[in-house]
Amino acid sequence: MTASAQSDEGVSTAAPAWTRRPANLAAAVTAELVERIVRGVHPSGSPLPPEPVLCETFSVSRTVVREAVKILQEKGLVQVRQGAGTTVTPPAMWNMLDELILGATIAEDESLGVLDDLVVTRRLLESDMANVAARLADDAAIDQLRILVDRMDELVDDHVAYHQHDRAFHDTVMQASGNRIARAVVRALESQVVNTARYMGRTERALCVASNAGHRRVYERIAARDPDGAAEAMFTHITEAWVVRRRGPGDPTRLRR
Repeated sequence: MTASAQSDEGVSTAAPAWTRRPANLAAAVTAELVERIVRGVHPSGSPLPPEPVLCETFSVSRTVVREAVKILQEKGLVQVRQGAGTTVTPPAMWNMLDELILGATIAEDESLGVLDDLVVTRRLLESDMANVAARLADDAAIDQLRILVDRMDELVDDHVAYHQHDRAFHDTVMQASGNRIARAVVRALESQVVNTARYMGRTERALCVASNAGHRRVYERIAARDPDGAAEAMFTHITEAWVVRRRGPGDPTRLRR
């Protein structure tokens, strides 16, 4: 069967590009269907291919297909109605914090709008956590922020080590705020993009130097117990760091405030 094969119903029956048969078939079928839905192979409002077609496409049993469809339903990608089959839902219903959906959406988005939205969400949460950290951080947390900022000044020629410390700095601020929910959201979002070139963008020395100047302003405002100043410093730092790294078409209008 070729990659462009179509069933009699007109739906795509292209075989997955697996180099070897996955150990967890349901997870593999789910991941493949998530990508196809996000890419528009199965558009919103259209029926998902029927069980026999999916079984043939993926060379799996009905049990595996049913488990995969159940997972898709839990992710908000499809609706299953008795007698009406399985229908792909509009993007507004998708769980964008789900790692498969977010990853596939970012990969498909040429405008970088999804990454812009990720940055907007991150700066909103982290600026609030910086505000709280300026009020609640203990001396140990403040000392750790100072140590990280000083160390990053020494690592501007090693962007890999620099970014490891960068993430540790932000995580220290988030932990100091005590907001476990906001921290979990930010970490979930970042886990999908932290190793992607589209998000990391440019990594030259001058950008690391500028980035750490932003970190130092955040640290200084937290150490000074200045909640509003810490929030503003974090908001500005995250925005400016992304605008400089951003490589792609379109004007990042969502970032403007």
